[in-house]
Amino acid sequence: MQQSAVPQGTETDGLPHSHARPRHWLVTALGVAAVTGAAALVQPTGAGATSGPVETAGPDATTADYPLDCGPFEVLVTDQAEVDVDADGQGETVAVVRCDAGSGSPPNGMYLLTHAEATEAPPEVSATLVDPGEGMTVDGLRAEGAGFSARLVGYSAADIPRCCPDLRRDVSWGWVDGRLELTADRAPNDV
Repeated sequence: MQQSAVPQGTETDGLPHSHARPRHWLVTALGVAAVTGAAALVQPTGAGATSGPVETAGPDATTADYPLDCGPFEVLVTDQAEVDVDADGQGETVAVVRCDAGSGSPPNGMYLLTHAEATEAPPEVSATLVDPGEGMTVDGLRAEGAGFSARLVGYSAADIPRCCPDLRRDVSWGWVDGRLELTADRAPNDV
């Protein structure tokens, strides 16, 4: 856990973003709840719960058509992880993407990709795990057995400096009872 650079009992006038307030965590909780609800309803194509080795590698994240409007910019895959979420022998790919704007830090989208039914078709986006409209950045994507995890960081208000995100939540997804389930760790400074 990161310690504050301000000694306890010190005034921090002029730095309203240096302390997380309950409303900041409410915004984070609502965003995580929305993602949880969407993930709970989505199953990868051909989902079944059999065990065994991965027979088919996950699809190539750079060839998918993402539901992301980047205007004149290209979609950039910033991270990806291969995982067999439903243990059916068909690998899936989790892709973290953003618009390649050239400067700044555009928000990320995170998507679960499965193989398309047609052999030559691009991979299918089976689930939106993090919607770029939530304004979050996805950091540290990791495949963990049949699941995966990441850290989501963001801003509680538009006036928070873009250098210093003030929201952070570690999240993970796993296959539970035939569906993809999101688990969020407690928010830092949560009591």
